[in-house]
Amino acid sequence: MSVHPSTFSIAAQDPETGAVGVAVQSKFVAVGAVVPFVASDAGAVATQSYANVAYGPDGLSLLREGHTAEEVVERLTSDDEERASRQVGVVGADGSVAAYTGSDCLDYAGDVQGEGYTVQGNILENRATIEAMAETFEASEGGLPERLIAALHAGNEAGGDSRGEQSAALYVAKEAGGYDGKNDRWIDVRVDDHPNPIDELERVFKIYDVTLLAREAPEETRSLEGEPAEAVTAALADLGHYEGSSPEFGENEREALESFRGVNNFENHSLEVLEDAIVRGWDEAEGEGEDLLVDAIWRGLSRLERE
Repeated sequence: MSVHPSTFSIAAQDPETGAVGVAVQSKFVAVGAVVPFVASDAGAVATQSYANVAYGPDGLSLLREGHTAEEVVERLTSDDEERASRQVGVVGADGSVAAYTGSDCLDYAGDVQGEGYTVQGNILENRATIEAMAETFEASEGGLPERLIAALHAGNEAGGDSRGEQSAALYVAKEAGGYDGKNDRWIDVRVDDHPNPIDELERVFKIYDVTLLAREAPEETRSLEGEPAEAVTAALADLGHYEGSSPEFGENEREALESFRGVNNFENHSLEVLEDAIVRGWDEAEGEGEDLLVDAIWRGLSRLERE
């Protein structure tokens, strides 16, 4: 069966943390099941166009053997009789990068590389899509996942997939970064079918981040008070964690926040840290109800380094 996830993606490595990852968007259902292959001890491979999914495991194996990204791309494509229809981007755990865009990939198709990353796309509105992704990735602050998502947004805004939007994925590996430190699957978030998949991917990533990714403890914590305290209490009441209303954020209100923390599996952070995060993130938070609270927590936690 021929699969054709015509799309745009970015594969990148973070030299500071050793994390490697792929972010991708396409007018193709469940693109995360086809394009990204990542391993902390090897690197990242994004295989697309008439995708040869064997490029994923084969490419990672070659990287583990010590081949550079350029050598991997050459080895993968040289033996493929349909290479003219393939597109692939490779980043090694050593930071080496390379890509290949076959001559039969549908316009616009191309790729661009920079230090520690490669961007590639096909059936795009324009070349500006991949150029905007590269520029944004280089200019963005924050961790690797935030920079990868920012690149997707930039590519989409610059033109994106000429057929529209459907699915997106973010897959990042880091040594012992997975659940309970038992594997390297640090971040694995997919949106398989959605009218605005990148926006939805970012929303789900924030929940994933708050729930599963550890942060350094803050040097000091703040307490809710004033208008933010009233607004948070009202939101907790709307969500069924609190009855009544109060201008203060005292013992009963913190019990409601504790209930919210438990229901949403946010035990990765203490109640004090969660309250502090809401205080610091509240003014910039977006959304309504539970989404608003989660966004405030994520923004407040984002000032802390991930472990």
